[in-house]
Amino acid sequence: MTHKVLGNLTKGKLFILSAPAGTGKTTLARMASSEFACVVESISYTTRHPRVEELEGQDYFFVSESTFHELEHKGEFLESAVVFGNRYGTSKKFVEQQVNQGKHVLLVIDVQGAMNLKKMNLDAIFIFIKPPSLIALKQRLMARNSDSQESIERRLSLAQHELTFEKEYDYQIINDNLLSAFEVLKAILIAEEHKI
Repeated sequence: MTHKVLGNLTKGKLFILSAPAGTGKTTLARMASSEFACVVESISYTTRHPRVEELEGQDYFFVSESTFHELEHKGEFLESAVVFGNRYGTSKKFVEQQVNQGKHVLLVIDVQGAMNLKKMNLDAIFIFIKPPSLIALKQRLMARNSDSQESIERRLSLAQHELTFEKEYDYQIINDNLLSAFEVLKAILIAEEHKI
């Protein structure tokens, strides 16, 4: 049997990708899951309303506050966090099923959620996606055209705080060029699978 560059393990690995909003973590995760059949992106549950381009079951599972609380109460979430007044949670069952099928799971979450997982001593690889600068991040958030000026300022303020956690991660990728950042992400995934 010929070994592949990625996808040879009977038990997959869990990769935590986090970054300030607008840094490109979701885009990078989608690129990886498109290129490698053994890489899947975990889809979070959220109480926030979908953005125009977002699809149910592809971007998030959009649920009511009461449904979210019920799932949380049943212990369905690996982690959960409140970000800008909205709740987000990761399905424990989904992650376990995928990892046990030999898939590498990319968990795209904010820094708060990542730090919650870090406290749990979870067997995971933590990757921080960093914007080239706060000015570049502001330009990206404005270009998304989905947030008010007040919301963008709040996100930038939070981003400044989140950047102080970069040393808590195993890897850092500076996303100043999407294709270069993707090459670095691929290199990390491949190296981690082949680690002894």
